[in-house]
Amino acid sequence: MRSPIILLLVWLLLPNAAFGQQAPAASRPAGAPPIAAAPTVPRPAQIDRNGVLILIRSTILAVHHANQTGNYTVLRDMGAPGFQSVNTAARLGEIFANLRGQNFDLSGVTVLEPQLTVMPQIEANGMMRMAGVFPSVPLQVNFELLFAPVEGRWKLFGIALNLGQATPVPPAGPADPASSSPAGPQAAAGAAPAAQRPAPVPLRPPQRPPQ
Repeated sequence: MRSPIILLLVWLLLPNAAFGQQAPAASRPAGAPPIAAAPTVPRPAQIDRNGVLILIRSTILAVHHANQTGNYTVLRDMGAPGFQSVNTAARLGEIFANLRGQNFDLSGVTVLEPQLTVMPQIEANGMMRMAGVFPSVPLQVNFELLFAPVEGRWKLFGIALNLGQATPVPPAGPADPASSSPAGPQAAAGAAPAAQRPAPVPLRPPQRPPQ
């Protein structure tokens, strides 16, 4: 489990990554009893499939429109206060300059089904994190998103995008009876090793029981 501080430091080293700044914790009066430490294990986010798709696609499209027009004001305005406080429109333009220079049409990938390598989860700081890939060809779009709760809505707090070579996945063959253990998860191109990330999971609606 990576701590929120480590996560933000990692994003600092990634191209095409922007994040917000959390407000400092309030100081406690002298002699006050210690506050119990918050749990560090992420828990699944209570959000349905449609909500996840809306957050992912609207964010990717906002970056696409900003890259196309060179105006990152709308992308900045979509963010949480902590995101806006450290990211001016000009700074966002600098952050995404590399992606913009590749002239890749991000709008085309949003019609695809994103495959999640990190299912929506609530981190110890109360923010919702998710990561995944749009399996486009010849380049796939890898993303990692962080959202902060603001007045009952999820607002963008951190975003990392990069393009990687699409890795074709061969069709699954018959199970090998000699194999005693399932194959390990495969890491998406440009993502972390398989030991750190689970295999992509498509977002699919639940199956209805037969009538």
